[in-house]
Amino acid sequence: MNSAITSCEHPNPLRCDGVISSHEGDQGSKKDGQLKSPSSSHMAYGILDIPPWYLCIFLGIQHFLTALGGLVAIPLILAKDLCLQHDPLTQSYLISTIFFVSGICTLLQVFLGIRLPILQGGTFAFLGPSLAMLSLPTWKCPAWTLNASQVNTSSPEFTEEWQKRIRELQGAVLVASCVQMLVGFSGLIGFLMRFIGPLTIAPTISLMALPLFDSAGDDAGIHWGIAATTIFLIVLFSQYLKNIAVPVPIYGREKKSHTSKFYLFQIFPVLLGLCISWLLCFVLTVTDALPSAPTAYGYLARTDTKGSVLSQAPWFRFPYPGQWGFPTVSLAGVFGIIAGVISSVVESIGDYHACARLVGVPPPPKHAINRGIGIEGLGCLLAGAWGTGNGTTSYSQNVGALGITRVGSRMVIVAAGCVLLLMGVFGKIGAAFATIPTPVIGGMFLVMFGVITAVGISNLQYVDLNSSRNLFIFGFSIFCGLAIPNWVNKNPERLHTGILQLDQVIQVLLTTGMFVGGFLGFLLDNTVPGSLEERGLLAWNQIQEESEETTKALEVYGLPWGIGTRFCTSSCAQYLPFWPREGEVGVRQLSLCPGDSEEGPRSATDTRM
Repeated sequence: MNSAITSCEHPNPLRCDGVISSHEGDQGSKKDGQLKSPSSSHMAYGILDIPPWYLCIFLGIQHFLTALGGLVAIPLILAKDLCLQHDPLTQSYLISTIFFVSGICTLLQVFLGIRLPILQGGTFAFLGPSLAMLSLPTWKCPAWTLNASQVNTSSPEFTEEWQKRIRELQGAVLVASCVQMLVGFSGLIGFLMRFIGPLTIAPTISLMALPLFDSAGDDAGIHWGIAATTIFLIVLFSQYLKNIAVPVPIYGREKKSHTSKFYLFQIFPVLLGLCISWLLCFVLTVTDALPSAPTAYGYLARTDTKGSVLSQAPWFRFPYPGQWGFPTVSLAGVFGIIAGVISSVVESIGDYHACARLVGVPPPPKHAINRGIGIEGLGCLLAGAWGTGNGTTSYSQNVGALGITRVGSRMVIVAAGCVLLLMGVFGKIGAAFATIPTPVIGGMFLVMFGVITAVGISNLQYVDLNSSRNLFIFGFSIFCGLAIPNWVNKNPERLHTGILQLDQVIQVLLTTGMFVGGFLGFLLDNTVPGSLEERGLLAWNQIQEESEETTKALEVYGLPWGIGTRFCTSSCAQYLPFWPREGEVGVRQLSLCPGDSEEGPRSATDTRM
């Protein structure tokens, strides 16, 4: 077994010499000839490391805050078309529900899915078809729901008006999620990975973030001073002060009270930047330095603009399946959401590779990708049952956070999943986090999206960049991935086939930049003549093969709790597309649960967890 060796008797954020451990020896070990991930020797905590519980909690909160903007934005975007723009209390219920379901899906993905430190949350890929469906004449909101003076949020008539719309979304998501589970667990995605190389992954990952510059810029433009402060603080902490150790007092059994060095700025750059900017907005709000007129520039930088959500939300509320009633199904909604599933799957595959690269582990093997996509389909099924009005997918912005914090521990994402569950149950606390000023979130997104774009482009290191063929494919895919969605958004009436459902599917696909760019990259890379070495497939396939064989990959992507080694060891299971291959059985799986390890005393040289 590729043992993980540390110099201390147990894992600790402080080495025995009192300095935070980077575990460079473990993360940097590679097989001969294997291309080394640039992040492999720079992680403060690797994927198999378990930081102390207090670090896990703070880092989990940081991941929650990173995903907060997207999690809160989805229900608020849907609110108008659900006739809920004048019902902030129900909006807070939707926010709590998406928190709760995202926590469940995150834990499922970390334990049973791809097993990478990647957060699950609502997907913007479903927003396009959802809004298109709700814009149909059948589902347009009545005029009286648009007038705040005529809306009685407690009346049965109003309640039925918005609940029948979200039930329609639920039914579409439930049916489409079954398609996603079939695609994942059947192994179809694993089969397609034979034809997906760097020239497909690079534009897909890059176009996750590039088209978002508009929305991120709009959020930051609410108050560029606050956004610039947030950007400055995150960059300062993550790049300039990352090697500055802060002395912290600790108490131990051997040494009673003493101080040790802790790399605070390297571990918590996003959390520190958000909190300081949030505090600045609070001070400016209390002193009335920010305008109080809703139409004035900088008004949304105030911390009291979302006070209604906090004041009306209950302290405790447990979301449950079917809380809005029994779901309904329509053909238009199902076909539209299936189009969103396609985009979500392409995005998730890119996220998996980006996450693996950032945390310095081998790329995910086919069985792990099959399992990850299948579990995401299961997450969408749960989201449809609970009634979030959306599905779930891997969060790109949290992948970017891994590159900044250099903490890739799975246990941190487990803590983040538990934080999401708690936020979904404690409605008042979840609503409080929703009051983070918009420009603060916009500044954070500008940093994160830049990291994600760079990660996508870095996949081109495997291809021959001196080849005009490769430059054409990548450049053309990126440009079309920006130009085509922009044109379709401006000219939706030009897409008219006479079949409403088909029009919606085409519009959703062509307005998703990462689908357009990824599809063109996939098509051109597999049809334009080029050698395997020129296309980067020799190096890419070598990494894929080694990811199936290396002990590190078996520890990262193998099933937990002894599944396949002590339980469910039937030979028939080896033929399942999402099951590790027979050669992998017998290798000890490294689990998140200490109880899964072999009985008997363990030495410091074979125990990190």
